[in-house]
Amino acid sequence: MRFLADIPDEDVKWLDQLAREQGKSRAAVLREAVRDYRVEAESVTSKKWLDIGFGAWKDSVDIGDAVAWQRRERASTTRPWDDDYEDTKAEFPDLFDAEDDRQRQIYLDMVAGNYPGSQKPTSR
Repeated sequence: MRFLADIPDEDVKWLDQLAREQGKSRAAVLREAVRDYRVEAESVTSKKWLDIGFGAWKDSVDIGDAVAWQRRERASTTRPWDDDYEDTKAEFPDLFDAEDDRQRQIYLDMVAGNYPGSQKPTSR
């Protein structure tokens, strides 16, 4: 099948140079490029996303212990209303400040019905 494609002049010059170096026509180089790209694309999409990402950080040296880094990253998203607030704060106290503690107390007071405007749940 033939088709028409607009390619920038700079890319055409590069493609022609590559074709000359390989002793091939421009069309042959393009066909090979499309074939190789397709093989690569199909192999990536056929893999499970977990397999693709597994071990992606294994060689990272800038984060130290990867498990400790991950725990800290997860801890940084802890909010005052989360059930594990106290445990997470005990493990990573530098991630929390007085405002977090104030918000936690407001939340606890609201749950207990001791905050202005809140009412204790009544049984019916």
